[in-house]
Amino acid sequence: MHSRDRDRIVLAAVVFAVLFSQLLLYPGIGTLVDALGADTSPSELAASELDASMWFLVAEFVGYVVFVGVWGTLSDVTGRRTPFIVAGALAGAVGYATLAAVPVVGSIPFEGVLLLRFFQGAMTIGAFSLTMTMLMDLEGGHGRNMGAAGIAIGLGAALGAPIGGQLSELDPLAPLLAAAGLLVVVGTLVWTLEDRAPSHRRTARALLRGVRRRPTLSIPFAFGFVDRMTAGFFALVGTRYFQDAFEIGPGTTGLLLACFFAPFALLQYPMGALSDRIGRRIPIVIGSMCYGVGILAVGAVPTVVTAAVAMIGVGVLGALVSPATMALVTDVAAESERGLAMAGFNLAGSLGFLGGFLVGGLVAGSYGYGSAFLVVGGLEILIAVVTVPLFLRLSLGAREQLETGDPNA
Repeated sequence: MHSRDRDRIVLAAVVFAVLFSQLLLYPGIGTLVDALGADTSPSELAASELDASMWFLVAEFVGYVVFVGVWGTLSDVTGRRTPFIVAGALAGAVGYATLAAVPVVGSIPFEGVLLLRFFQGAMTIGAFSLTMTMLMDLEGGHGRNMGAAGIAIGLGAALGAPIGGQLSELDPLAPLLAAAGLLVVVGTLVWTLEDRAPSHRRTARALLRGVRRRPTLSIPFAFGFVDRMTAGFFALVGTRYFQDAFEIGPGTTGLLLACFFAPFALLQYPMGALSDRIGRRIPIVIGSMCYGVGILAVGAVPTVVTAAVAMIGVGVLGALVSPATMALVTDVAAESERGLAMAGFNLAGSLGFLGGFLVGGLVAGSYGYGSAFLVVGGLEILIAVVTVPLFLRLSLGAREQLETGDPNA
């Protein structure tokens, strides 16, 4: 096997591990926060669990937002990726394991749990974002490399949700321990990889100036924001909606989430290769419009079976959009600025996740699940419509770059 292909597999395994670990917690999030000491009074159990779950998920992504740029800048300034990925993965494992130990200690308030969750998120985003950057450094086609990342993201989520649901049925803390163990394994594997980061170094200020001179990065950042918003929405509000509307438990909820993530994962690589051939515009713009319509359909279907079918359709559409959006970051960013550019994309995505948790949670709590689906699905459609003029205003060189994926166009 060519070393490039081997490295792609190992890097995809790291991306898989981070997303798998993350999704392990989602199906049983209500029982998990209760085990970690959240105040869920019996008289307002549903509302209080939703609030505690929301803040537990938000704390991780606040860590993402605060530290993703730090990891990317450190990597570009030092010209290294591998040691930072290893450090992020192992420290993230410590964060998960410490959370699992909270009920044993028994004296940590839920605010302290949220601080631990913040630390865990701040560490794991380093492993995730810089692994994506190392995939950007590989040759072989940006769409294919980001397709490999997308497969890892989708498989991690597809398997994490149902396995996490089953683990939660056994013990609410089991997903935390599984996440810690897996991050230790992949963090160790990364030491075997060749570090292909550009050898020339630049100051943090020069990196920021370089990224700011590339306004076309705002396009994938915007789509990354709204796409991750929908993922955050399904992780929190979608999970609670399925359980309340269809009276199902964590195990079945995990399988229902897998209906989205399975096709999303399996189609990432071919969809990424397709965007290498036909360009990024059609997959991103048309795919996002259809994706938004699919989200609206999920909130309108009457049964578990029709919800599963709708989730499969949304997964297919998500697979069309995701690798093309990530590949567009690689197309536009300069080689020496990839760490910070991918950090910016993941920052936008993390803010999107936060938006999905907060907007979805608050709208669902105040106006019901139907309104929450309408808002989030409508935003996905809106961003696609608003971005069309941005594509059309690009200069001829930028247009050729977006159509061919050639950064030298």
